[in-house]
Amino acid sequence: MKVLIINGSPRKDGNSAALIKEAVGVFDKEGVGYEIFEIGGKAIRGCEACGWCAKHGECVFHDGVNELAARLEECDGMIVVSPVYYGSANGSVVSLLDRLFYSSRCDKRMKVGAAFAVARRGGTTAAFDELNKYFTISQMPVASGRYWNNGFGRAKGEISDDVEGLQNARIVARNMVFLMRSVALGKEKYGLPEKEETVMTSFIK
Repeated sequence: MKVLIINGSPRKDGNSAALIKEAVGVFDKEGVGYEIFEIGGKAIRGCEACGWCAKHGECVFHDGVNELAARLEECDGMIVVSPVYYGSANGSVVSLLDRLFYSSRCDKRMKVGAAFAVARRGGTTAAFDELNKYFTISQMPVASGRYWNNGFGRAKGEISDDVEGLQNARIVARNMVFLMRSVALGKEKYGLPEKEETVMTSFIK
């Protein structure tokens, strides 16, 4: 069992990384594997709607997205952590997720997702909601906690004072492990839910 973790912060060993550390501590204890992908200062392109992925099954740009798609296919769960910029997730995170979820052809159904947003003060719930939408439109169950998945801190290390946020990261990780194990048992006994061919309705007459 394995989790793909995306750290959207350009700050090395910052407050986003501290939240991740709390979660992976649970994974270590539970014997769950994980891989952390640091966006850092990587130049992540936005989607250009070129249609390449529809023909070739991968994104036309090779800046880590296609590599992540292969890793996601092998994983049972996914965590995305982003700092808040102007009440939204980091632009690099959004560009990466737009292309990863649109271009990859791996079956994401029943892979467990979780998102965390980190800010000095405001905008975490809006960013948290934004990140969760990638999971909910991909038939991925979302691991919940005892509060919104946010953390607070401006300077590096300040999040250590947000004991509630750090605790919630551990709770989410435990719930994620439970869900992944439950999904594995369900797949073994019942298989995945029936898959229907995608239909699209246009409201433009």
